[in-house]
Amino acid sequence: MSTPTTSPAPAGPGGLAPKIAAEEEARVSAGRRFIDRLIRARELGLLVVLALIVIVTGVIEPNFLDADSLKQTVLNVAIIAVMTAGMTLVIVTRNIDLSVGSILGLSAFVCGDFLTKNPDVPWPVGVVIAVVIGAACGLLNGVLVTWGRVPALVVTLGTMYALRGVAFLVTDGRQINAEDLPDSFLTAGSGDLLGIPTLIVVALLVIALFWFVARDYAWGRQLYAIGSSGRSGGQAAKLAGLKSDRRVTQAFVISGALAGLGGAMFAARYGTVDATAGQGYELRVIGAAVVGGVAIAGGSGSVLGAALGAVVLGTIQTALIVLKIDDFWQQAIVGLLIIVAIALDRLIAKQSEALLRQRSARRRTAA
Repeated sequence: MSTPTTSPAPAGPGGLAPKIAAEEEARVSAGRRFIDRLIRARELGLLVVLALIVIVTGVIEPNFLDADSLKQTVLNVAIIAVMTAGMTLVIVTRNIDLSVGSILGLSAFVCGDFLTKNPDVPWPVGVVIAVVIGAACGLLNGVLVTWGRVPALVVTLGTMYALRGVAFLVTDGRQINAEDLPDSFLTAGSGDLLGIPTLIVVALLVIALFWFVARDYAWGRQLYAIGSSGRSGGQAAKLAGLKSDRRVTQAFVISGALAGLGGAMFAARYGTVDATAGQGYELRVIGAAVVGGVAIAGGSGSVLGAALGAVVLGTIQTALIVLKIDDFWQQAIVGLLIIVAIALDRLIAKQSEALLRQRSARRRTAA
């Protein structure tokens, strides 16, 4: 007499397999919703902080709430916000770009110099030249980081100084002034489009484009996957079939191109450009990204959050100036804000990892 055997649960509609799969999918979805809520809460928190800064400063110094004053504050942030969008794509891959300030200075001068010497050429040509120069510098960074296997911190620190040296060589002690630039170019920098300052429109379009691409397209999700697998040297991403080197290089190219665009915006906004243009911008851009929730360890953050971080930092700096706070305390407050943002990022990362471990343990128990 044969020993009876227990047959596995049927995989059909009435079996246990679909039920287990559905429960697992529900757990994963719940984990994603939790992480999404954390990210949204961070961005909502930035909006609350921004509102408080504006209200408190406006109460102490009513001139701060003047429409022209607020417009100038946002215009000053527009260039940083554009560059922050590119920096976000680099940081989520667990890299960093310290050369964006030097790229801005070089591209701003070349753009302004070209338009000064060719006043009959349409000014968008100068903008394209600035973007191409930035993209070429970003490509150099990307190739050295990926194919050269040199840490991004080392590469971009070197190119930061090298490109600044090139800027001094190109300028040869010269300075471009507003009276040398075409009026149409300066008008684009100070004019309006449908009642909104042109530079703000450009910043909003750039932020919306890369926020949408990074959030909803496979290319953007791959950048996050590369950053998340950074602790294993990117091997997890490569084993998953992702072209890590190509994607990281593309992120650097975009960061450089947007820094070049920022250079053209800088020339149009201020009209005066020399070899020192953009000095210190790299720290402002990185600080804005970190305050906006982009994890310096890679793998998380959003372009929208980074842009909000740029607005918050820019508003704080303007408010401190309006309130006549000493320079030392201005720097100290901004530095403290960045430290708090990094600490908050680590807290969120630990909470997310703990949640994923719990759900993983429950899945093993259910299996």
